[in-house]
Amino acid sequence: MRITHPEKELFESGFTKRDLVEYYRAVAEVILPQLADRPVTRIRFPDGVGGMRFFEKNTPKYAPSWLRRMPLSANPGSTKPAKTVTYPFIDDVAGLEWMSNQAAIELHTPQWRTGPRGGIRPPDRLVIDLDPGEGAGLAECAAAAHLIRARLAEEDLEAWPVTSGSKGIHLYAALPGRRSARAVHAFVGDIARELAAAHADDLVAEVGKEHRVGRVFLDWSQNSPARSTATPYTLRGKSTPAVAAPREWDELDAGVEQLGPDEVLARLARDGDLMAKHGLAAG
Repeated sequence: MRITHPEKELFESGFTKRDLVEYYRAVAEVILPQLADRPVTRIRFPDGVGGMRFFEKNTPKYAPSWLRRMPLSANPGSTKPAKTVTYPFIDDVAGLEWMSNQAAIELHTPQWRTGPRGGIRPPDRLVIDLDPGEGAGLAECAAAAHLIRARLAEEDLEAWPVTSGSKGIHLYAALPGRRSARAVHAFVGDIARELAAAHADDLVAEVGKEHRVGRVFLDWSQNSPARSTATPYTLRGKSTPAVAAPREWDELDAGVEQLGPDEVLARLARDGDLMAKHGLAAG
């Protein structure tokens, strides 16, 4: 695929569009299972992360004919009428290259997949986004992650951390796919509120930044069937290039930091795909 303006800088560090394409080519083997059969929402930065960003769900009219797409409800599972969005799907390296050429730095996906005839399947995973408020950071997110891990273990669910590439940590747990998205959303919300009530000085489950100072927000809303989360292994459009990177639990206790693309590639060569290792990849 021809990459237009490959030398365009997307980050002040000098990370270019060519670098973006090469990163997604390098992680194709591990990110494609995360994208498989999930509609992709993109955050595009045509002029780099210092310019305007565009949050895209629909497949643009100029997209190549080979890019798979599917019309889906913008609010799946709702009993109320909702507009239809023709989402794209990324099935192969060519799809990653095309998205990269559009300066789609961030790729976001829901917790559910589509079936072969377009039906929406029950979610195969849950996620809790640990978002530190002012005065809190990754250390506080790590402490919160351990609390959530213990609580989910009581439900026979094994949680695994992904440093988000932004400020916090995403916690994932694989699901057997028997509960509806609405039921999973309610279940995770109940757990988040329960933990916030039990650890009120450290955690909050309420929307509103005024509640978050010095505490970690347990954002459970991304389990809504209408919401999506930064896909594991996606780059993030922040001031410096960083990745939503799967981690091991013992890393959270050793001064954990966000990881850049080169660090993620080195870890993949050394450790392999942690998402697959922990049962959080396609199939």
